Amino acid sequence: MTKLARVCVYCGASAGHDPAYRRAAERFGAALVRRGIALVYGGGSVGIMGALADAVLAAGGTAIGVIPRALMERELAHQRLTELHVTASMHERKALMAELADAFVALPGGIGTLEELFEIWTWAQLGLHGKPCGWLDVNGYYGKLAAFLDLAVEQGFVQLRDRARLLTAAEPDELLAALAAYRAPHTERWVRREEL
Repeated sequence: MTKLARVCVYCGASAGHDPAYRRAAERFGAALVRRGIALVYGGGSVGIMGALADAVLAAGGTAIGVIPRALMERELAHQRLTELHVTASMHERKALMAELADAFVALPGGIGTLEELFEIWTWAQLGLHGKPCGWLDVNGYYGKLAAFLDLAVEQGFVQLRDRARLLTAAEPDELLAALAAYRAPHTERWVRREEL
């Protein structure tokens, strides 16, 4: 079992075209608060990011933002967060978010969301952490990507145990329950950060 005190959520600074994405972010934020889990996220006030943070704050929860100084204007840093950490670079942002969180979730988002999720998932594969990773598959948003990852397993490019590290659910409570029940698969050797 994984103790979930803080969950890092990667998501879009855009709202997307379908209002279902924003509603899912709001529902995910409310689910975090119901379970007593703090949000760690990119610190923005717009798009899915803003909707998620607003939902957490509206429900009386804790929202911790981490944003690089260079993106304070582009992503419009949220001004009402419980905590806002401003970093010098994207690398520092991602490292701090990883350090603060007990699990990682991707909501719908674009290139940045995918890059952050795949990097943290890769870190798990390398043994840098044993924390669960997953995505909320809103209206099948991640369905084709999941099918591609299954193909990568079939073709021998991704190990089945590593594919199993990336949890999928369509509902916030279902995903949070899966993250809490997660047990990291055995890895033969844990790589130290300084080795990378």
